[in-house]
Formats: sequence, structure tokens, C-alpha cells
Amino acid sequence: MNAVLHSLGSEFEKVVTTRMWWVLGGLLVVYVAILAGGFGAFLGWTIQNPEAAAAAGGNTTVPPGVSLAPLVYTFASSIGYVFPVLLGALAVTGEFRHRTLTPTFLAEPRRSIVLGAKFLSQLVVGAGLGAAAFATSVGAGAPALAAFGLETELDSSDTWALVGRGILAMALWGAIGVGLGALVPNQVAAIVIVIAFTQFVEPILRLMASFSDVTASIGRFLPGAASDALVGASFYSIMSTGSSASLEWWQGGLVLLGIAVVATVIGGATTWRRDVS
Repeated sequence: MNAVLHSLGSEFEKVVTTRMWWVLGGLLVVYVAILAGGFGAFLGWTIQNPEAAAAAGGNTTVPPGVSLAPLVYTFASSIGYVFPVLLGALAVTGEFRHRTLTPTFLAEPRRSIVLGAKFLSQLVVGAGLGAAAFATSVGAGAPALAAFGLETELDSSDTWALVGRGILAMALWGAIGVGLGALVPNQVAAIVIVIAFTQFVEPILRLMASFSDVTASIGRFLPGAASDALVGASFYSIMSTGSSASLEWWQGGLVLLGIAVVATVIGGATTWRRDVS
């Protein structure tokens, strides 16, 4: 137990003594603020000015039963999840790039403990990024909605349950980043994979899968779709044309946790066990 706690403390120290966490955290806050505030204002303007919006090519159609506020607030997770993934991956690949694994393994020869400490620490760091992201999305999105007379739903327990699940999702994304870093120790390759998959590959796959009930039933197990199911809302939900129901929130959480654990275990059994110099 002492070895685990010592490794955990060491991993947290590695995070806070580098500038990467606050650089990514700052970018996350700015990114989410622009998108949540901008989308909230856009929704308000289009709803109050339907004729002008239609003339400009805007679409004010929202599926029945879909609340606007959750769509705005969940930009924190549906778009911001790339940041905890990157930070989790960098926590592992940085050790290979800067050749700090040797002293790390000298301090704790049991590599499984080191990798497990990275997994747990990035769960916590991911949750911290999630808290910052949702504070930003609510802080920017709610005033934008209120300015146009739209419901902010801040008095609803469902909204805060959604925020809590969103923070959990961000925590799990941080752990997935650790698994990716263990599988792909090359830092540049890991970064390219994260950006390409989260920003291009998966959105395209989700859109293509939505055109058929059969493919949609498979597409809901994609990590981004599982994350949205866990959180409970996403702007992707109004882009989907398929009728296949999404996973239950707890099923989405299990899918994310399963991806994180499997990737970390496979990485730990392969690249993590190689000789380092």
C-alpha cells in the first residue's frame, strides 16, 4: 500500500510540476467558453428571429423532447474530452520521450504499480479538467440562453446530475489516454492518433452509422457515443438521423471504463514491459 501511495504521489507531482496541465486546461476553458457561449447565443437568436435565421440558412428545428440547455452545457464533454485524453497519453509517452522511465522504475521496480498509479492519477486529473470544463460551459452558456429568454434549467436536479456524469466521463477519458500512451509510446504518434480519431474519424463514423438502424446499433458503442450516453446529452444527438436508441448512461460508463482498462492492460503487457535505457 505504501508503494502505491508513493507512486500516486509521484504521478501527481509529475503533473503539477510541468506546464502541460495548465496549458491544456487553459485551452480547454477557452475552447468550451467560445463554443458553449456562442452556440447558446446562436440558439437564442435563431429562435427569436426565425425568419432572419431561415433567410440566412439557419435551421431552428430541434427534435421533440430535446432540451436546449443540456445541449449547450455538454459541449464540455462532447468536444472537450480530447483534452484529458491528450494529457493522459502525454503522462505515459512523456516518460519515453524524456527518458525518465529509468529513474521511475528504479524508484518503483514493479511496473504494474507505476502504470496503475498513472491510471488512477489521470482519473483524478481528468475529473478536475471535467469540473473546469463544465463550470465554463454553464458559466458561458447559461447567460447566453438567459439573454434571449430561454430556460437555463439550472434549478433542475437533472442538470446537475448531467454535470456530475459529465465529470465522470472526462475522468474516464483521462484513463483512456493512459491506455493509449501505453499502447503507443511514441508521443507524436499518440498525439496524431488522438486528434485524428476524436476530431475526424469518429465524428464521420458516427454520422455514417446513423443512416441505418443496424449500423447505428453498432455505432453507439463507439467511445464518443458511449461518452455522450453516459453524460445524457450532446449536440451530436440532433445531428443523428438514425432511430436506434443510445446506451443507458451506466452502459456508456462501462464501455468507457472497459476501453480504458483493456487498453492499459494490453499496453502494460506489451510496450510497458520492454527494456528502457
